Amino acid sequence: MAARYNGHTVDELEQQDIAAALGGDEAAYARLVARHQATVARLAWRFTRVPAECEELVQQTFVEAYFALDGYRGDAPLEHWLARIATRVGYRFWKERTRRGADVPLGDIDPAAPATDGPADPDPAVAAALVQALLANLAPAERLILTLLYFEECSTEEIARRMGWNRAVVKMRAYRARRRLKEIAQREHLLERLGWTS
Repeated sequence: MAARYNGHTVDELEQQDIAAALGGDEAAYARLVARHQATVARLAWRFTRVPAECEELVQQTFVEAYFALDGYRGDAPLEHWLARIATRVGYRFWKERTRRGADVPLGDIDPAAPATDGPADPDPAVAAALVQALLANLAPAERLILTLLYFEECSTEEIARRMGWNRAVVKMRAYRARRRLKEIAQREHLLERLGWTS
């Protein structure tokens, strides 16, 4: 059964678990984690393709959510609130990797060369790794915006809300990020191999 909670429809069991978790019931919080773990893990996978790192991001998200649960106002579904936390956790992870220079250089990934009778379709796994490596060459904020826009299909308004940024700033960064990504792909002679002909 669903109930209205601060203007949103919230599952009654979820509402009870939130209240119980706020009262210190660890089992109730464990049920919230179990209910939303797959969604958070899917989002964390956007920030790293290394299973151990992904698991760490998921754990960090739920630890931060636990300590911030009293700040959950119910003005959005809990899943959306958790997505905001997971996005910020992932963004911090990227910023730290950028400081350490830990991303894979483009030269380490070899997409299939085009066939003589026309461009070949690159192996999907190689193409995905290449796109991730291209994105890693962007500033973390630009990388985040393109990831949320194109992989999570978020609007600029949702990105601004998740990150606490101005929507105009998100639009400007998205424009710059797309232009920068194309410049990098062009410099590395990857546009045609990835099928980015326009």
